[in-house]
Amino acid sequence: MLGPAVNNSLNHDPTPVIEAADLTKTYTFHRQEPGVLGAFRSLVRRRTETRLAVDRITFAVGAGEVVGLLGPNGAGKTTTLKMLAGLLYPTAGSLEVLGFTPHRRKAEYLRRIALVMGQKTMLWWDVPTMDSLLLHKDMYDLDDAGFRATVGELAELLDVTDLLRVQVRKLSLGERMKCELLAALVHRPEVLFLDEPTIGLDVVAKARVRAFLADLNRLRGTTIVVTSHDMDDIEALCSRVLIIDHGRIGFDGTLAALVREVQPHKTIVATYADPIALDGLSDRFPDVAVTVDPASDGRTLLLETPRERMSATLETLPRLGSLADLTVRDAAVEEIIRQVFERSALAQPALHAPPTLPGETGS
Repeated sequence: MLGPAVNNSLNHDPTPVIEAADLTKTYTFHRQEPGVLGAFRSLVRRRTETRLAVDRITFAVGAGEVVGLLGPNGAGKTTTLKMLAGLLYPTAGSLEVLGFTPHRRKAEYLRRIALVMGQKTMLWWDVPTMDSLLLHKDMYDLDDAGFRATVGELAELLDVTDLLRVQVRKLSLGERMKCELLAALVHRPEVLFLDEPTIGLDVVAKARVRAFLADLNRLRGTTIVVTSHDMDDIEALCSRVLIIDHGRIGFDGTLAALVREVQPHKTIVATYADPIALDGLSDRFPDVAVTVDPASDGRTLLLETPRERMSATLETLPRLGSLADLTVRDAAVEEIIRQVFERSALAQPALHAPPTLPGETGS
């Protein structure tokens, strides 16, 4: 197995393994009109512009946490992840992971982290996965016995033992993604960075990858930072989410806290055995929006209930008649995130946006 269980679901080590302070990344690029004339004009008078991709974000991640980076396309998620992994250097601010400055790419740092990007491969396309794993063994200077034990263990958990000697180009997308995870973890990293790890996978492959990552965190205590547009990934894995938009952190907390903030109501669906009297419902349910399902012959009530009124509302419902069914609905996480993105698109700063620095007017 992966080793003795480490309880990280609720009581992760608060010691930060990732610390970012005012982390900033800007890109400089050139605009050029198409065609030969455009190329010539670009040589004579080059138009240089700067784009702010990450705007002074500050956060910390404790050992054993699983943190999701959420945001619309172009928000700065992948740029942040690449800075954490050391692929990009920050324009300003400070960043430490495991006590190292990532962009210096020290060998000891690279031995302790791994990065998996769903749309890119670290496996050699024309050879079996095992050949790539053997290369990783040499790169990380792994001993033979430990390497084979780790590969065997991970291959069994990922159900890819029979695929290790198959050319990577012959694997399905789901099979390749599991082999990518195996290759990323063969040196037993302490911190794992994942960029869209389930993109393009079918529902079965997604479920297996999520289960494996949850076990990896639970049993090894691996710290995981993941970006994903699939909210099922986030719900299944993450104890905490950072919402990034326009390069800034708009929310930092648990999914439950996000749901409470964005959606302060729950919907109660109460179905009765017989039609109920509708007179006086507003008096019985103060601060609750009550409607009758028109297709229910007066037997089903829909109650948009403030969270703080849930207990009182649930206590009152049986007094109206004989209940046949009772359901409490929370908004789907995907719907919550959509609302956050739409709100952020209409107005900046978003939820809990960082304060503007002295002398500045904001983004």
